[in-house]
Amino acid sequence: MRTIKLGTSDLDVPVVAVGCMRIDSLDSAQAQAFVGASVDAGATFFDHADIYGKGRCEEIFADAVQALGLRRDQMLLQSKCGIRQDVQTFDFSKAHILASVDGILKRLKTDYLDVLLLHRPDTLVEPEEVAAAFDELEAAGKVRHFGVSNQHPYQMELLKKYVRQPLVANQLQLGIMHTGMIDSGINVNMTNPPSVDHDGGILDYCRLNDVTIQPWSPFQFGFFEGVFLDNPKFPELNAEIDRVAGTHGVSNTTIAIAWLLRHPARMQPVTGTMNIERLRDCAKAAEVTMSREDWYGIYRAAGNKLP
Repeated sequence: MRTIKLGTSDLDVPVVAVGCMRIDSLDSAQAQAFVGASVDAGATFFDHADIYGKGRCEEIFADAVQALGLRRDQMLLQSKCGIRQDVQTFDFSKAHILASVDGILKRLKTDYLDVLLLHRPDTLVEPEEVAAAFDELEAAGKVRHFGVSNQHPYQMELLKKYVRQPLVANQLQLGIMHTGMIDSGINVNMTNPPSVDHDGGILDYCRLNDVTIQPWSPFQFGFFEGVFLDNPKFPELNAEIDRVAGTHGVSNTTIAIAWLLRHPARMQPVTGTMNIERLRDCAKAAEVTMSREDWYGIYRAAGNKLP
């Protein structure tokens, strides 16, 4: 699969990442088949979080890797920490970050993470503690690269004041039906609802600072309300996606990912499907180059008006 540099790092990563949030819905044989198909498709960057399945997702993934006999150097592993479901808080304290990483490594049966992301902002963050945790993790060889998830520019700048390591990625919700960070940039100097900037200019910030955006839930509309593909609620959008898919001889799934990859921000979408055929369709997006006209055609068909 085509690769990009992850942020300012020297890490070459596949342009499509495999999200493992739902791998606990698979039995052992299904998990092995899914992980094996991912590797065969060149989708060797796997995204986890310590809260997915309350840790079971990492364990199931590790068992599948072991059963398949895959080597550690055949894959790139990313996980996230900072959400404490047990007490319903966010926690970027040094103690919690260190303990979380130890738990992640144990569950994934690995000595190190290629990437660790801080999972959603902790308003009680003390960035000096984050910096101390990152230094300790890097020195111990437990984490090689660091990033964030769902953070706006000033939250990242606050961390950067103290953290020595580059923040190489920011995982953000983005897809054809969740385009707020794109809308506000298109509607600059307007007073219509799409002009409201809810994200602090994060899209342009990441481009300016060479931070890789990792779009999560790219097929969802709203906040986990459902998928937009083949959804009768969105006939115009699906008709346009199907038209573009037909011109390229690919599926609508492929086009939904290719739409994100067409953006010059050089994003790395994170899939969420556990269906092997859909995963393969996602991977095929790396081979599709969408025209400017088709990109805007899909954007307009999603209900967006150009000023």
